[in-house]
Amino acid sequence: MAGVSSAEFFERGRKRLRFDVPKALLDPDVIPSSGDSGTDRMLEIIAREQPIRPAAVLIPVVDRPEPTVLLTQRAPNLSSHAGQIAFPGGKIDVTDASPLDAALREAEEEVGLDRSFVDPIGYLDVYGTAFGFRILPTVARVQPGFTLEINAGEVDDAFEVPLAFLMDPANHQVHSKEFRGMERSYYAMPFAERYIWGATAGILRVLYERIYLS
Repeated sequence: MAGVSSAEFFERGRKRLRFDVPKALLDPDVIPSSGDSGTDRMLEIIAREQPIRPAAVLIPVVDRPEPTVLLTQRAPNLSSHAGQIAFPGGKIDVTDASPLDAALREAEEEVGLDRSFVDPIGYLDVYGTAFGFRILPTVARVQPGFTLEINAGEVDDAFEVPLAFLMDPANHQVHSKEFRGMERSYYAMPFAERYIWGATAGILRVLYERIYLS
């Protein structure tokens, strides 16, 4: 998918994405579909065993001549997913007006991304994880010129990866591991010294499928 332009990407996004909140974000009886039978079975088990944990993340696509995606590396001292590559985001608080509001708030708190630079485009589908999180990603156009302020308590670093690299299926590696006797697959997209995998890579794959295959 070399040569992905900002104009093409955002035009496709505005045609394909909406701000309707999917039922799977809050309803434990609605299991998010991953497209992988082992992962889907895992999500069914998790939904029965523990309460769902609604979360929101921002997919900040920076509108540069060669567009990029802003990602974070989580702080090494966090209790979960320490040191992993992630989107800005976190759990949805009761004070958040919407999942979009939660994603914008978290991006401000984690990396200081001022929401005046952010033009939200729409939601992807809900993404379920093995920890019971139901993640609703918001795709957004980010105007260049912003200044970041890293919250060291949550984030170790913030960096940009070319959108063309992330939207190229040749870079979407598929790995697998066992979960309670079942094989489940997951995506990985190594970029330079950064190892993008798990939910972050999975959501990027969903973004690719929604924008370029649907």
